[in-house]
Amino acid sequence: MTTGTFTVSRRGLLLGGAAATVAANLPRAGLAQEPIRMAGIYTVPVEQQWVSRIHIAAEALKAAGTVDYTYTENVANTDYPRVMREYCEAGVKLIVGEIFGAEAEAREVCAEYPDVAFLLGSSFMPDEAANPNLAVFDNYIQDAAYLSGIVAGGMTKGNIGMVGGFPIPEVNRLMNAFMAGVREVKPETKFQVSFIGSWFDPPKAKETAFAMIDGGADLMYAERFGVSDAAKERGVLAIGNVIDTQPDYPETVVTSALWHFEPTLNAAVAAVQAGTFKAANYGTYSFMREGGCSLAPLGTFEDKVPAEIKALVAEKEKAIRDGSFTVTIDDSEPKSS
Repeated sequence: MTTGTFTVSRRGLLLGGAAATVAANLPRAGLAQEPIRMAGIYTVPVEQQWVSRIHIAAEALKAAGTVDYTYTENVANTDYPRVMREYCEAGVKLIVGEIFGAEAEAREVCAEYPDVAFLLGSSFMPDEAANPNLAVFDNYIQDAAYLSGIVAGGMTKGNIGMVGGFPIPEVNRLMNAFMAGVREVKPETKFQVSFIGSWFDPPKAKETAFAMIDGGADLMYAERFGVSDAAKERGVLAIGNVIDTQPDYPETVVTSALWHFEPTLNAAVAAVQAGTFKAANYGTYSFMREGGCSLAPLGTFEDKVPAEIKALVAEKEKAIRDGSFTVTIDDSEPKSS
């Protein structure tokens, strides 16, 4: 596969040479098979790190001629069902998006259109009886988050600030895995944990990060945009999440836990092509052993991270990939210490 990075500051570069992972085994439309009509429905801009991974994977399939992809961004949760219905009525055969804030209503729409395949980010498991055409996913990238924590443990003096969006399972599990990685190296580390109540509010995330730095944090866990800006301005380090932002913060972001949505989307599209799409949990496609997550290269910090830390990361990554070590999935809300 080809690996790159996504530059958050320029929409025009979203799919350029500095883009994210594009899987080599893209599903292909057969000679007698038209591209699948696919729509993305997103509650935030496609620049937002989580949604950007879905968008990039979809654009890769569009470029390969496998799907005919269109999307709508900045959809309010209250408007989500209406947009779903509009795409269904327009003949779309696969809808991808996130329904964390509209679970019940979105599942009702899925039931209304049994011939449409839905692949939706959700906090709940699939229900084959009620929605046989709804498969769910989430960014289970706790493997990469744990490894990024090991790196952080080797770079902090023992006080880390963590800024998240909401204390929901998909955020909590990454924070907890990161904290576990840090404690693998520096068990006495103090954590300052806060949630800003938004998926996309960089100014609020930045101000929250400033407060943590004022409280002694010398390294920030940037689950939200805005945190790395604060770290850069105050001269402390940061660990990224979901996308690689080191190109924008070369002296600040040490590494990031990367999410690769390609395995998830490729599996779903292949199932639609084969006529076998059904209710299922696609979350496991985000695991490291499936190619769904990775630790970003250290890049500008390659010679700054201690050799023993890099060796430990390599050891743990090998164990994760061969199944001899499993990172705990802990969805409980992380607390400050």
